[in-house]
Amino acid sequence: MAMSARAYFDWNATAPLRPAARAAMAEALGRPGNASSVHAEGRAARGLLEKARAQGAALVGAEAKNVTFTSGATEANALALTPVLEVGGRKERRDRLFVSAVEHPSVLAGGRFAPEQVEILPVDGNGCIDLVELERYLLRAARPLVSVMLANNETGVVQPIPAIADIVHAANGLLHVDAVQGVGRVDCDMTALGADLMSLSSHKLGGPQGAGALVRRDDIHIAEPLIRGGGQERGLRAGTENVAAIAGFGAAAEAARMAREVDVVRMAGLRDRLEAGIKAATPQAVVFGASAERLPNTTLVAVPGIKAETALIAFDLNGIALSSGSACSSGKVQASHVLQAMGVEPALAASALRISLGWDTRESEVEMLLTAWNTVVSSLLKKQPNMAA
Repeated sequence: MAMSARAYFDWNATAPLRPAARAAMAEALGRPGNASSVHAEGRAARGLLEKARAQGAALVGAEAKNVTFTSGATEANALALTPVLEVGGRKERRDRLFVSAVEHPSVLAGGRFAPEQVEILPVDGNGCIDLVELERYLLRAARPLVSVMLANNETGVVQPIPAIADIVHAANGLLHVDAVQGVGRVDCDMTALGADLMSLSSHKLGGPQGAGALVRRDDIHIAEPLIRGGGQERGLRAGTENVAAIAGFGAAAEAARMAREVDVVRMAGLRDRLEAGIKAATPQAVVFGASAERLPNTTLVAVPGIKAETALIAFDLNGIALSSGSACSSGKVQASHVLQAMGVEPALAASALRISLGWDTRESEVEMLLTAWNTVVSSLLKKQPNMAA
């Protein structure tokens, strides 16, 4: 029996594999050889690895030698968030870590800092860093490390990273940017942003799962690796490299970089059409972060009175894949820490649905979602007559 048509709107959790990434992985899987071996096969594997390193570096305007491959952005974040860093050839100890209240859980965990060394930075109603408060907080440390995501994975709200970088550097600090959701959707040039360290993830931009990278400014080095053993990744990440996954990551990075300007315009148009359709059908719907700069592909919306978990099941039965927020927290019955930090009432936060699209989303899929929206939401509202008015 033929499967019913489905539409995928959970790109912020995992983007479908790009054709270029699939081809690069197939080529790598067809080759023998360990990238650390000196024979011809090993050198060929090393060549694929270094090609991907250059592709990842080009995505963020960095030098290839400053890219360290990891198993994903969670590991890259943990590698970056360390009290001991080398700056200009000298080891320095960062005495405090400041992270925004809307960060990914892997950043909120604090990396290798002790819990008492980690402080949470407040955000405004859109989830943006309060710059005045940032300046005030940084007075508490002599050498702070600050970690702020480029764009939020739930709301899509983009942080004012250049302004944050200026404040951090004026306070003798370093800035780590989790750019996982931003690559391919906004300009991620490290120099323009003022980032000292940047985390990337393969599967968010159309590469395979299980690969990521930490990118460093040229004069900054991680003093102590997370994983010890062999000398892979210039001593920063022991273990035989996953050449196939890294090759796919590199190809996806190259494709995302080349197509970004066209993709951004297209995604923004589809998102605006989607939000207009939702508001027309349900004027009471709330789009979070709507008055702030957002990613062109992300909408976090709530209809008061409709529980997100109930709606997700109904949409899935209607052929639509959505989420209720970060995939890293799926299955957990708890409020979004992002919306909580933004001051959203718990009842409204419990209704939040995340719709995220990408480079391959079609207009017909948006229309399919809007049709399902009318069916699902009207049905759920009818079951709560006090909310239908």
